Amino acid sequence: MQASMRAVSQRIFGGPDVLEIIEIPRPEPGPGEVLIRVMAASINPVDTYLRAGRVRFFGQPPFTLGFDLSGVVEETGPGVAQFQHGDAVYGMPRSPAATHAEYTVARAIDIAVKPDSLDHVHAGALPAAALTAWQALVRTAGVEAGQRVLIHGAAGGVGHVAVQIAKAAGAHVFATARADRHDFLRGLGVDDPIDYRTQDFSAVARDIDIVVDMVGADYGRRSLASLRRGGLLMAVSPVTGVTDDEVRQRGIRLVAFGSSSSGADMDALSKLVVDGQLRVHVEHVLRLERAAVGHEILEAGRMRGKVVLTP
Repeated sequence: MQASMRAVSQRIFGGPDVLEIIEIPRPEPGPGEVLIRVMAASINPVDTYLRAGRVRFFGQPPFTLGFDLSGVVEETGPGVAQFQHGDAVYGMPRSPAATHAEYTVARAIDIAVKPDSLDHVHAGALPAAALTAWQALVRTAGVEAGQRVLIHGAAGGVGHVAVQIAKAAGAHVFATARADRHDFLRGLGVDDPIDYRTQDFSAVARDIDIVVDMVGADYGRRSLASLRRGGLLMAVSPVTGVTDDEVRQRGIRLVAFGSSSSGADMDALSKLVVDGQLRVHVEHVLRLERAAVGHEILEAGRMRGKVVLTP
């Protein structure tokens, strides 16, 4: 008889209260896959969008959310040579990863060995945010030393990691956040924090090479005044507020960005962690049973770093 496990699920779209703990069969790894006992997994904004039905690329419920994890390899499938039972790993498995559960299956190429300096809670908080920031700034934008980078929503999950990746590359970093987050951001290396409530960021941050926008709404359009001609607007938020005509008229580049699974990129991020250039801030740690509370916290906004679930 196949072993069972606990998982967070939902039968309908709706608010956080639709989330429930259910008992389902534990998955089994196929060729090139590993079964991971999940020790920690973060809640990301996309989880709240999927739960509410704002985006529907998982189709209709029921389904289990969760995109990244830290855990321990329980079993390896045929053809897996790089991992073995008991290895501590972390990463963002190919979607649907269903990491808000006690176990999940991942392709071996999507995960990496967890650095010893990271406990499971902080390792579980890192992958989705770090892959988004790394692939946006390094893989896509090619950030270089001396460039001027503006990061919106800089105190959030992706934002505070993007700050550190930009600084590790030698960039000068401007960052928008509430004033009570500025000391936190300076501690991560931000050169010029901007209070979006009292300052017009487009008047402070000028001749910007790269804008990373996690906020959306009108931030994309307002960022056009900050960008130099030929600059790049990385729209991580699904709503850019910028038209193709505006992009052409301003002579900038616009990339609507989404991250992807990559064990190789996780290895590169691990090096930054080991070198002391990257850390993740965890604001809340909750048990699986309190996943709904985590969704409420995330949707309320105004938090630093990440929310993490543990079994």
